[in-house]
Amino acid sequence: MESLLSRRAFIGSLAAVIPFGLGQQQADSLAGRGVTGTLRDPTAVGRSRQPTDARENNAQIQAIEQQLACNCGCTLDVFTCRTTDFSCTYSPALHREVLALRDQGKSAREILDAFVQKYGEKALMAPKPKGFNLWGYLLPGAAVATAGLVLAAVLKRREAVQRAPEVVPPVSASPDELERLKAALQEVED
Repeated sequence: MESLLSRRAFIGSLAAVIPFGLGQQQADSLAGRGVTGTLRDPTAVGRSRQPTDARENNAQIQAIEQQLACNCGCTLDVFTCRTTDFSCTYSPALHREVLALRDQGKSAREILDAFVQKYGEKALMAPKPKGFNLWGYLLPGAAVATAGLVLAAVLKRREAVQRAPEVVPPVSASPDELERLKAALQEVED
């Protein structure tokens, strides 16, 4: 009588036969590239970071950092970049700047204004809604509303045209011509 293998033993024997890594992509030969993606700064990996304290995870600090753009090119805010991209060297430096300004007793508005003064308006995730920037806030909404009104007008007009009864102009033909037309139509139908 044959002995049957348990599922665990069968899977274990398969794992021994199938070469490790089958189906995985080959790592790219360039430094900082691999299966999981591109690492912007390969030299940053393995560097020790300063330990964080409760002051750094303060909700007010997070709210300020979420209004500031990281300048590493990731298009994220400072808080998101520093908590998700551990290879970024810009967001921790910007975070330390925010903490230093907060330690000086500056309010959130004063910190944002200091960043705008130092780095320009590109330091903000969204530009201030005044002056020319106001067009950036108003124009898309106005364009969508205008397009909606134009579309509604076109559809209403199209519906009105489809509902309108056909107007047949009066025929000025003699009775002989009408009889010949009826006969010709009769031939076509037969």
